[in-house]
Amino acid sequence: MSKIDITAFFHDDTNTITYVVVDKATSCCAIIDPVLDYDPASGRTSTVSADKIVSHIVKNGYKVEWILETHAHADHLSSAHYLKDNLTGDIGIGEHICRVQETFKKIFNLETEFKTDGSQFSHLFADKEMIKLGHVDITVLHTPGHTPACVSYLIEDAVFVGDTLFMPDYGTARTDFPLGSAKVLYQSIQRILSLPSLTRMFVGHDYKAPDRDVFAWETSVIEQQRNNVHVKAGVSEDEFVKMRDARDVTLNVPRLLLPAIQINIRAGAMPPKESNGHAYIKIPLNTL
Repeated sequence: MSKIDITAFFHDDTNTITYVVVDKATSCCAIIDPVLDYDPASGRTSTVSADKIVSHIVKNGYKVEWILETHAHADHLSSAHYLKDNLTGDIGIGEHICRVQETFKKIFNLETEFKTDGSQFSHLFADKEMIKLGHVDITVLHTPGHTPACVSYLIEDAVFVGDTLFMPDYGTARTDFPLGSAKVLYQSIQRILSLPSLTRMFVGHDYKAPDRDVFAWETSVIEQQRNNVHVKAGVSEDEFVKMRDARDVTLNVPRLLLPAIQINIRAGAMPPKESNGHAYIKIPLNTL
């Protein structure tokens, strides 16, 4: 019998799945990839989705030990900072977030005071680092390619892979962001697919493949090996890289990339307020 309980929260606007993972023995929990609502037309944020997480945790008497990011997302804003302020828990992300911060500090010409040492986060994880969730172990796996900072979290018989893999009928993550690499992604995927075949796999997004009627986010290592439309067993690295590179040049820039990256490299905190008391997100012209 599994020692953990997993509850998924689907965010309709960004097709993101946030997970609350609970150690049944202690009621300690981790929140993985939480979302902050954002309206790009008005520039307004709200905490409606994050508050659903708060209500769920308070109602069940859970204690938050970790707020975990799989990477600095380009498709939604993180509510990690808000959740830390309103619950408990440390915000964790892979140690290579520093490379992402360095890259985007230059792209957005962020304030001189913005640090690129990852200090906005409570903890930066090394590959194979093991942390505790109550009495349960979480193993951090560095799984780059989509971004250099991507990690997956292995908890008991479940692995949370962020954007590295999607449902088998939808495929794999894009690799055309700064410091992304289809070759590196292939290697990361093989690492994940080398886990025991019955390992449950929880993906970070679902966009619903054309022949599927419902959204889904749980699959398994063996299902991915057999059925992933991009990288099932037998697909070589060269074949994957050729497919991924050709596909990526046809994709649009994610709708929320510009605001999301600026917030997410700050662990979900807003940029510092300027002299008029307002915070701003920058929109670089003809850059991306």
